[in-house]
Amino acid sequence: MPGKRGQQGEDGEQREGRGLLPVPSALREVLPEAGLRRGTAVSVAGGDTGLLLALAAGVKESGGGWAAAVGLPDLGLAAAEGYGLDLRRLLVADDPGPHWAEVVSVLADAVELIMLRPDGPVPPKLAARLAAVLRRSGCVLLVAGPWPGAALRLGVRSGRWFGLGDGHGQLVGRQVEVVAEGRGSAVRGRTVRLWLPDEYGAVRPLQEQPQPVAEPTVIPAAEPMAPRVAAVV
Repeated sequence: MPGKRGQQGEDGEQREGRGLLPVPSALREVLPEAGLRRGTAVSVAGGDTGLLLALAAGVKESGGGWAAAVGLPDLGLAAAEGYGLDLRRLLVADDPGPHWAEVVSVLADAVELIMLRPDGPVPPKLAARLAAVLRRSGCVLLVAGPWPGAALRLGVRSGRWFGLGDGHGQLVGRQVEVVAEGRGSAVRGRTVRLWLPDEYGAVRPLQEQPQPVAEPTVIPAAEPMAPRVAAVV
């Protein structure tokens, strides 16, 4: 079982670094603290797998930390790698069944982030018990779906895939609007438009105002009878 990095040492820089788990730069704008507060649970509405993986990819930026996926048997490892997760540092428990809470409790002491899809509605008492585990361990819990008492709730409000035409072709990317809301500074909600993923399988900001393409400019010839030459500026 891997051990957590960054939880040893007494200097102030290390203690401060344990406060937030990084996220990819494209998602920092939508989060009230530009990262995920360690020791908390975050709900991903609708269980959007792309958003779940994009948030989890920040573990790699924390100095090579470990992550885990619990109750996500359909998780695509190639997609996870495309978003930036290090598969060599990803633990997978595909089908823990009714024992998923016990699995989460054990993994929380060994990894920095857990992606979870519970096998059904989560009782508030169980969520409160696991919240205590998260606070003690500093692990971030990303839940595919609702979670009682979640510190932050994120979701994809609108999305559009590109690459298919007339019923055929290859998907090359999805444009989405991500919404975040929660307690404290996140109550009012924030939104950001992203490629999730882009044509390379990564998350990046959506450019609202693309650069216009210059129209061809016709330059008249010096001689009246000479042919006109078109030049592109």
